[in-house]
Amino acid sequence: MFNNIKKILLQSLLTGMFMASASISYAQKDLLFPESPGIVSYTYRASFEKDVEATLDIIKRNGITDIEFSNLFKKTPEELRKLIDERGIKCSSFGVGYNDLVNKTAEVANNARILGANYVRVAGIPHTGTFTLENAQKAVADFNKFGKILKKQYGLTFIYHNHGFEYELYQDGTLYDYIVKNTNRKYVSFELDILWAFFPGHDPAQLITKYGERFKALHLKDLRKGIKGNLSGGTSGENDVILGTGQIDIPAVIKAARKAGIKHYYIEDESSVSIAQVPESIKYLNSLKKD
Repeated sequence: MFNNIKKILLQSLLTGMFMASASISYAQKDLLFPESPGIVSYTYRASFEKDVEATLDIIKRNGITDIEFSNLFKKTPEELRKLIDERGIKCSSFGVGYNDLVNKTAEVANNARILGANYVRVAGIPHTGTFTLENAQKAVADFNKFGKILKKQYGLTFIYHNHGFEYELYQDGTLYDYIVKNTNRKYVSFELDILWAFFPGHDPAQLITKYGERFKALHLKDLRKGIKGNLSGGTSGENDVILGTGQIDIPAVIKAARKAGIKHYYIEDESSVSIAQVPESIKYLNSLKKD
C-alpha cells in the first residue's frame, strides 16, 4: 500500500513538472525574445573601473552570460577569463581601437583568444571632419588585410561596428554601403549598433534585411524621444533610454535579426543610470510577442 502511494505521488509530481515545463515552453513559443541578451562592458564602465568582480556579479544576477569586452579594466586577459569562467559568463567578442587592430594585431588576437572570444570588434574609423570616400577606402583596405590575418592565423572573425558618421551619401547609397560591399565577406563581418544607424536617419531593420548574414551581432540601444539625429557620430549618453521607451522600432529590429540569423544581441546603455535601466530593458525584450 505504502509503495503504491509513493508511486502515485511520484507520478503526480512528474506529471506536474512536465505540464509546467510544457506550459513554459508553449508560452515561450509566442515570445519574440525569450532568452537573456548579452551585454557590452562599456555599459558598466564606471562600475568596472571600481570593482570588476562586483560588476560581473551584477551582470550575472541580471541573467546575462554573454559579454563583449571593450576593455581589460586593469586585469590581464588570464585574470579576466578566470573571473568570467567562475561565474559562467562567456566573452564572445573583444572590442579594440582601430589603431590597436593595425599596430598590435598579435597582442589583440592573443588577448581575444585567452578571453575565449570568437570576434574582434572595432568601432569607428579615424578621420578629421566629414567622413570621406578616401577614409572609407583606407578602412576597406585595412579591414580586408587585418581581417584576413585574424581569420587565417588566429581563427577569429573581424567585425566592424558602425558609429553614425559612415552614412555620408555616396553614389546611390552611403559610404557605409561602400564599406560593406567592398570588404571581403570571408574576412570582414559587421556588428550593427542600431542607435548609430537610426541617429543619422536610417532604419536598422532595413539595413539588417539588406545585408543579412554580414551581420554577426547587434548593439541594442534606444534613443530618447525628441532627440534629432545627424551624421556627427555623437550624442549624449544620457539619450540612451530603456529599450522600448525611445524612438527605435525594437520589435522590427529583432524580427529582421532573427531572419538574418544574428546570434549575439548585446545591450549597450551609455547613460549614467545603466545599472537601473538594463534590467528594465531585459524585461521589455522578454515581453515582446512574435505578432
